[in-house]
Amino acid sequence: MSAPWRPLRHYVLKVASRCDLACDHCYVYEHADQSWRGRPPLMSLATASVAARRIAEHAAAHDLAQVSVILHGGEPLLLGPARLRALLTELRGTIGAVCRLDLRMQTNGVRLDAAHAEVLLEAGVRVGVSLDGDRSANDRHRVFRRGASSYERTLRGIGVLRSDRFRSVYAGLLCTVDIANDPVAVYASLIEQDPPRIDLLLPHGTWAHPPVGLAERGRDGRPYARWLLAVHERWVADGRPVPIRLFDSLGALAVGGPSGTEAVGIDAGDLVVIETDGAWEEPDSMKTTWDGAGATGLTIFEHSADEVTAQPAMRRRRAGMAALSSTCRACEVVRQCGGGLRAHRYRPDSGGDGFENPSVYCDDLKELIITLNSQPAPPSIGSLPSDVFDQIAYGFGDARAVEALAAEELAINRALVGEVIARFGGRGLPELERSDPVAFNAAIGRPYVRAWAVRCLEESSPDLDRMDSLGESPDRFVSFGGSTIVIDDADPYRDVFGFPVAEADDSPWEAVLAEAWEVILTDAPSGAEGLRRGIKVITPLAPPGDGTQRSATSRDAFGAVGIAFTPKAEDLAVLLVHEFQHTKLGAVLDLIDLVDPNTPEHLSVGWRPDPRPVEAALQGAYAHLAIADMWRRRSEREPGLRARYTMYRDWTAEAIAALRAGDGLTPAGRHLTTRMAATVDGWH
Repeated sequence: MSAPWRPLRHYVLKVASRCDLACDHCYVYEHADQSWRGRPPLMSLATASVAARRIAEHAAAHDLAQVSVILHGGEPLLLGPARLRALLTELRGTIGAVCRLDLRMQTNGVRLDAAHAEVLLEAGVRVGVSLDGDRSANDRHRVFRRGASSYERTLRGIGVLRSDRFRSVYAGLLCTVDIANDPVAVYASLIEQDPPRIDLLLPHGTWAHPPVGLAERGRDGRPYARWLLAVHERWVADGRPVPIRLFDSLGALAVGGPSGTEAVGIDAGDLVVIETDGAWEEPDSMKTTWDGAGATGLTIFEHSADEVTAQPAMRRRRAGMAALSSTCRACEVVRQCGGGLRAHRYRPDSGGDGFENPSVYCDDLKELIITLNSQPAPPSIGSLPSDVFDQIAYGFGDARAVEALAAEELAINRALVGEVIARFGGRGLPELERSDPVAFNAAIGRPYVRAWAVRCLEESSPDLDRMDSLGESPDRFVSFGGSTIVIDDADPYRDVFGFPVAEADDSPWEAVLAEAWEVILTDAPSGAEGLRRGIKVITPLAPPGDGTQRSATSRDAFGAVGIAFTPKAEDLAVLLVHEFQHTKLGAVLDLIDLVDPNTPEHLSVGWRPDPRPVEAALQGAYAHLAIADMWRRRSEREPGLRARYTMYRDWTAEAIAALRAGDGLTPAGRHLTTRMAATVDGWH
């Protein structure tokens, strides 16, 4: 199966293969794979050292800005403080020398005390704790080997993380869903622990061994959807007091944002496990399918991470939609569901590799997603619905989002034209508005009407003759992805781009635009439909004398871009995507204050030698985000292009970080840059 090459960015380091609890729903010990029995109970420092070198060499070879390592088990705190400190020092020293290292740990919390927390704090590790709810819910599964409750000791460990000294270590709570527990009571008990985030994990199962409640579907309906929706209803009523990753991921995917979890969305296939004996393995969820299912046959002592990525199993994990069943590919919610977790699709009698099936949770996931999608969006941000704002903020925006911006821009044009009419008289425009509102909106909605109206209101001798021709348009139309673009080399108000406009010529715009559209569909699919709906006019610009490219937009010409003709479709596609980013963000800035107008801040950015005002830095970061994404996709097909991708990615990430660290953004601006950062982090 053909799949794009991707480096590995996420590593689960199994530092312990044993556990001090005996949870009966644990996929490591209670499900099909029993390979833990033959592995060392704890990872040795020597093995950890080799693992660190393998991760570092992979990051250096592929110029990765960041990798994440999650200490896992079994129970990782079985290492004890001294061995834990030595292992973390090795990881920080070796991997941190070549890239940023995001260190995390998942623990049951029963051994978490101040001594361990000091080690974790000094190494910059963030810790998630497993807790299934209140005492009765938690002790349904999470008990010691003789059946004793683990609840009080887990709460004691969480209490250490909640203290002022160790609060920065606290990453959140992981709760495995049990439909026998009351969902609202579970939610309330988790919230009581003041977590930075909550993860709700569907218990692992397959079609051969379905999760509890799904074996008799006809009678039980969709119990997991009902359970999760009950939590969601209470969470929304409480004002979403803490992020819940499953809900946030589905919401982000609905508007073109990143998933942030392998449980939903199209699996990126860039996560791998290193066991206590140094074996490279697929993600742990595979342990629920069959004994040895996650094995690759490779070890860190003999094989590099590059060799792991070449394995057929890992290639299948990054095959995206192509790896899904025909049922999934035809489903209306596949972009959000992503077919569910790969292990949950396993059916041994289905032919092929056993994974070309919908998830065993298919009915539940579909009902959950459709119900969430149908619910009212959270309150608006400024005059934009919050889901529209988030679509734009993640860096993309579908047709609906762009049409919402266009409607707001039309309202601005209407107000400006109304002011011109009020001051100078309206000639035939008021009558046109009364007799044919559609024609009136078409006339005043043309991109350069705002530029004309602004000049009328600024000048002592306004050009009122232009009122008679607002509805006229040049006669050079070209096709673009099924829409029509005007090549406008005649409008007298097209000179708003800061560069000389070109005279009429015979440049083959239609042919190159047709090719550019196909490039955009491949390299910028998340924003393609919005761009097709949003760009109405291209005004040719005079080419620069040095042979470089030239393009521009203007806040006074929504829907228009200025471009010096280029015969290369790949270059034209980049220019269109880049400029449409400015168009979208400019429209948002017309409606919502993203930047404090009184800020004196200037920020250094990678693409310019001079420090930029905050708004200019924000505009540049937003435009470069989309271009970085295009080069990311291109580099997956052609690894020789990775340096270009890396340059744009780093420019974007560094500018976003500088914007978020400064004081120049409003709360809405911080919201937007948080979403932008999530998209860039998703590439990692």
